[in-house]
Amino acid sequence: MSTLPASSTMDAVALQEALAIAEAAGTVREAAAALRARHGALKVVVVDAFDMRGEIPVASGSRRALYFGASDGHCWQVTTDAARAAGLFVSDLA
Repeated sequence: MSTLPASSTMDAVALQEALAIAEAAGTVREAAAALRARHGALKVVVVDAFDMRGEIPVASGSRRALYFGASDGHCWQVTTDAARAAGLFVSDLA
C-alpha cells in the first residue's frame, strides 16, 4: 500500500491512489476527510473550482481535481512540482 508523504516527493502511484479516494467520496469535503484519514500527516485543503481556474491539476478524474500545494510555512501556493508539494488542494470539477 503506497503512502502520500507530506514532505517528500509524491509519486504517480500515490497520486493516483489519492485521486481514487477523492473520486469515491460523496462530496469534496468527504474527499478531503478521507484523504486526511488515509494519510494523517498530509495537509489537505478544500478549494472551490472557481478559485482554481487557470491552475493546472496534477490529477483529475470525472468529479474531482487534485493540485499540489507548496508552503513557505506561512503562505500556500499551487505548484506542479512534486518536490515542493507539502499538501494537496482538492476541488470538485467545474
